[in-house]
Amino acid sequence: MTEAPLVLFVDDDATIRETAAYTLKAEGFTVVTAGSGDAAKSLIQKKMPSLLITDVRMPGMSGIELLDWVHKENPRLPVVLITAFPDVQLAVQAMKRGACDFLPKPFGGDHLVMTVRKCLETLRLLQENRRLRGRASGVERPIHYQSESMNALLKTADRVADSDATVLISGESGTGKELIARRIHARSERVDRPFVVVNCAAISPNLVESELFGHERGAFSGAQTSRKGRIRQADGGTVFLDEIGELPVEIQARLLRTLQEGNVDPVGADSPVPVNVRFLAATHRDLESEISSGRFREDLYYRLNVIKLVIPPLRNRPEDIEHLTRIFVGEFAQDLDLTIPSEVLAYLKVQQWPGNVRELRNACERMVLLSEGHELEIGHLDASSSHHQSQSSVDLPPGGVSLFDLEQTVIREALERNQ
Repeated sequence: MTEAPLVLFVDDDATIRETAAYTLKAEGFTVVTAGSGDAAKSLIQKKMPSLLITDVRMPGMSGIELLDWVHKENPRLPVVLITAFPDVQLAVQAMKRGACDFLPKPFGGDHLVMTVRKCLETLRLLQENRRLRGRASGVERPIHYQSESMNALLKTADRVADSDATVLISGESGTGKELIARRIHARSERVDRPFVVVNCAAISPNLVESELFGHERGAFSGAQTSRKGRIRQADGGTVFLDEIGELPVEIQARLLRTLQEGNVDPVGADSPVPVNVRFLAATHRDLESEISSGRFREDLYYRLNVIKLVIPPLRNRPEDIEHLTRIFVGEFAQDLDLTIPSEVLAYLKVQQWPGNVRELRNACERMVLLSEGHELEIGHLDASSSHHQSQSSVDLPPGGVSLFDLEQTVIREALERNQ
C-alpha cells in the first residue's frame, strides 16, 4: 500500500490550522500542524514531510526564514507560502527563494487542495526525471530487497542524497556498499556530473597520493605529463572512496585538508586547486578500532562520519535471501524452465553467507549452470553442499546421540572426503 503524502501545515492561527487539516485529511493526505516556525523545524527534524505549507507572518521565525532553513536541509522539499497580506513583491521574493507556490488568505478548501496536488505532482515529475537521468547515466544499479531493515536504510540514503554531507557506508564484504553510494549520487543534484570510484585497497601506496590529488609535470621521476587526479576528475560530482580504511595514514591527513578546505594540493604544484566534490566513503573495517590502533585518524573519521549508513549482513535478513535467490536464478536461467524447491530455499535461508549478496549470487549461478533437470539442487552448491551432506549423514534417533559419536562420524567423513 502506498503511503499517503505527509503535509506539514504551519500557521499561528489555530482555527486556520484545524480547518486546513480537516480539508486535506478528507482528501486522503496525512497532515501534521505546527503553530510556529520553531515548532515546524522540530517536526521536520523528526520526519521530513512531502510538502510544507507555511504562513509568512508569524511570531518568531517567519515563513520566509523557515523556507530558507528548509532549503538548506532539503532543497527538494516543496514549500507553499501563505499570507493575509497579498503582495506581488512578496510572491516574487518567495518564488526566487524556491517556493513552489503562493497562497493568499483567505483561501477556500478547493484552492488549498488544488495547490497541494499541483506541488506534489511537480515533485513526482522531478523525482521521476531524476531517476530516469540516473538510469540513463548508468550510475544507479537496482537494489533488490524485501526486509524492513533495508527499506529503512534506503529511506535514510534517499533523504540525505540531496545534501552535500559526507556519508560513511559500513558493512561486510559483499553487502552492496557501492550500490548504496551509486544510489545516493544518482538521486542527488550532482547526477549529471561524474561519479568517480576510488578503491583505496587497490592502489599502490607509492601511487596513492598522485592518484587522488594529481601531480604536475616533472613533480617526480617518470611524471612526463601533468595529471588531474581522481578528486579533480570528479569536480562538480561525487567521489566514492571504497575501503577507506586501507588509505595510508599520511594520505589521510591530506584528504582531511581537502574535505575541510575544498581544494587539493597536486604533487609539485605551487598552490592549491579549488574543487567542488561530494565525498562518500565505505569500509568493511571497524574504524573506531583502527583509530585505537593508530591506523586511522580520529579527526578524519568524524569528518567522514557526518551520516553513517550500516548495511545489515545478509544472514540477518532471511526474507531478502529468498527474494534475491529468485531474482538471481531468473537472471541466470533466462529461457530455462527451472524451479526452486522449498527445501533449497529453506537451506539457503539458514546459511551464514560470509560473502553476503555477492556469495549468494555466485551460488545461484553455480546451481543454474550445474542443473540437469527442472529443479535446482542443494548438492550443486559446491563447498556448501559438503556442509549439507555432513549434516544429513547423521540421523538423530529419538533418544538423541552423544557428542562423542557425532564428532567421530564427522571427522571420519571429513577424512574420507579428503582421502
